[in-house]
Amino acid sequence: MPAPLDPVVEKIIPLLPLRDPAVMTPVSAREALRALAAARAAVPPPPVASAEDVRVKGAAGFLNARAYRMGPAKAPTVVFFHGGGWVAGDLETHDRQARYLAIETGAVVVSVDYRRPPEVRFPGAFEDAFAALRDVAERIAEFGGDASRIGVAGDSAGGNLAATVSLAARDAGLKLAAQMLAYPVTDVAGNFADNTENARFPSRAENAEGYFLSRAVMEWFCGHYLEDKAHGADWRVSPLRAQNLAGVAPAVVTTAWFDPLRDEGKAYADALAQAGVAVKYHPGEGLIHGYFGLVDASDVARAEAQRARADFKAMLEQGV
Repeated sequence: MPAPLDPVVEKIIPLLPLRDPAVMTPVSAREALRALAAARAAVPPPPVASAEDVRVKGAAGFLNARAYRMGPAKAPTVVFFHGGGWVAGDLETHDRQARYLAIETGAVVVSVDYRRPPEVRFPGAFEDAFAALRDVAERIAEFGGDASRIGVAGDSAGGNLAATVSLAARDAGLKLAAQMLAYPVTDVAGNFADNTENARFPSRAENAEGYFLSRAVMEWFCGHYLEDKAHGADWRVSPLRAQNLAGVAPAVVTTAWFDPLRDEGKAYADALAQAGVAVKYHPGEGLIHGYFGLVDASDVARAEAQRARADFKAMLEQGV
């Protein structure tokens, strides 16, 4: 039997935002995530050597970004994409996650503020994410300085962007050392509203509600990101539907047991492995979606996130 829900996480769930799609708006979702981050202001952020606001090229102009460094030595470089259902989340909401990633991997982490829906719908976020990766790779001397040790990472919708950008990088001949996908969205065909599509992933029913991220909220997110439901079959938003996964970067894939996205994340890890990609998979027993953001409160969350980042570090250091 899988581990029961971590009792610390269970107490936190009622305090988390983004749980009522009936009243949620893009503005309220963004404000709620910012407020959650601000509520931890009294807790000192994990210390890095420097955190510098920078600009990177997006698909339609420059994007705000933040570069986290642990020191001046040559290091891997990780382009990080925040979660928030594509709609919410920003550099501030995911500041601590980016810091932990830099601390535990030793990499220069470049967190990217891609354009969000509904102002810019699909494929805007994907195109920004890929453009940012290419720009960082072209300017690698300004970041980690080692073109053989570039990786991508992200959580939730950011994990989706990291996965799809990894596919685009393979097709463009841009070699990545690793990708880390934390509880990623991998198949949005049907917008989480189609019963036939949902039945392919039992976790969408088992964890439909009660564990922070709900299936209904995922439907809300997809409805904002995709202007046309037919876009859900496009690999640039549903990497599990890509015709060929061979040759993409080695991957660390994490899921959370009490998460509607659990089964599609596991399916993507399995599909990568079947395509000959080196994969490390972490099931996140006892945990919920978003647990990388709960590491300061939950020992279970911290340990699982640390295991994933340790695997990612090893892949980055091996290089391409």
